[in-house]
Amino acid sequence: MLNSFGRALSYCLFPRVIGLSFLPLAIMVVAAFGLGYMYWESAVAGLSAWLQATELTQSLLNWLDSVGWASLRSVVAPMIVLFVATPVIVVTALLLVAVFMTPAMVALVTKRRFAHLQKFKGGSFVGSVLWSVGSTLLAIIALFVSIPLWFIPPLVLVVPPLIWGWLTYRVFTFDALAEHATKAERELIFERHRLPLLAIGVVSGYLGAAPSLLWASGAMFIALAPLLVPLAIWVYTLVFAFSSLWFAHYALGALEALRRDSGQGSAHTYTGADPVVPSQPSGTGFDAVVDVQDVADLQSPSESQTSQTSQALQRRQ
Repeated sequence: MLNSFGRALSYCLFPRVIGLSFLPLAIMVVAAFGLGYMYWESAVAGLSAWLQATELTQSLLNWLDSVGWASLRSVVAPMIVLFVATPVIVVTALLLVAVFMTPAMVALVTKRRFAHLQKFKGGSFVGSVLWSVGSTLLAIIALFVSIPLWFIPPLVLVVPPLIWGWLTYRVFTFDALAEHATKAERELIFERHRLPLLAIGVVSGYLGAAPSLLWASGAMFIALAPLLVPLAIWVYTLVFAFSSLWFAHYALGALEALRRDSGQGSAHTYTGADPVVPSQPSGTGFDAVVDVQDVADLQSPSESQTSQTSQALQRRQ
């Protein structure tokens, strides 16, 4: 895991990676400023009116006035709007990186480290989108359900990064293995490496929380929003690009080890011959890793027919 971390960090310095990070940034900045232009003032005004009409929040605002923090009254509503918008920004940045950057990151890692790995193409673009959207919806539900826990000081530092980490691990692991692994291989790697992959996701979640510190600058952030919003979005993009590289290095390394330990020999192109299955309990081994149909699809029609004819002759004998 640490080896993959170091490699991913070094890859982030590549001009290609830095250049690719500007595409999600451009999309996010245009969307953020467009929505802000249309809805910012009305959202802040509506929230301010609701806060003033609520007895509890009005008491809190009056207390701020009494202790000499009256200037914070004008910042409360904008800060709450930003707090609510932050999960949307984070999820959107993650999905944009997954769509526009992760395939290029995986291709870069493959070219430099894993060019010998056979591609079984166990995941499609549509499957990746459905997987990402489904995981995102589950993460959003978990965030809303866990909101009461955020008011407990220790848990607010644990619960949100854990949810972001789970989402990151689900999305980027799938995309990292989509080209090379079969469905069965991918599921086996998810099962065997769940804890390390989740740990990578959680670390990425904490790194992704760094731009949120800009929201804590209060009135200064509101004044410098045109400058700090694009900066925060770009940091989000770079963090998720780094996470994508980290997952690619680790997941493809795990796939290489899985095939080597199963007897396939990942350093060589797959020839279509039956793999050597090590002695293992029933239900495990390479036969549970590579789908039979995936192997058959790799054979030419003549090879497949010859194999079927040979098997039929053996049965008759």
